[in-house]
Amino acid sequence: MKNTEIQDLIKFVAKSGVSEVEIQDKDFKIIIKTPASRKNEVQTVVQAAPIAVQQAAPMVQAAPVASEPAKPIATNDDAKYVTIKSPMIGTFYRKPTPDKPNFVNIGDEVTAKTVVCIIEAMKLFNEIESEVSGKIVKMLVDDGSPVEYDQPLFLVDPS
Repeated sequence: MKNTEIQDLIKFVAKSGVSEVEIQDKDFKIIIKTPASRKNEVQTVVQAAPIAVQQAAPMVQAAPVASEPAKPIATNDDAKYVTIKSPMIGTFYRKPTPDKPNFVNIGDEVTAKTVVCIIEAMKLFNEIESEVSGKIVKMLVDDGSPVEYDQPLFLVDPS
């Protein structure tokens, strides 16, 4: 099951008011539970079945899903910029380790394949590369913050 499908399922369960959903396949098992006292909080557990190749994804817990609509990020001035978005759910980090400098800062020039940040998901640190060349004009996420799939991280001026 793809990350986008899991996200859509979590959002659907949060909105529907169902208290528990369980999906099982030969490769994985997903259980989504919503506590009776809090309708907007969703707990998700994904368990990977043993496969010949070892995988490091035994469990995932998703952050609570908000029921309010997403606010538009881009204003009229920001429409000319290209957005670098998160390809996954996880924790956003601007530097490889606490004692190292940031990958990029506002005003830095980036090219395609330039590492702009790290997103930690399930104890795996994934380097996120820019897909566009240009200059970083805005950072949209704070260091150490949780991010959602497809959440805008940076604005880049491609000119």
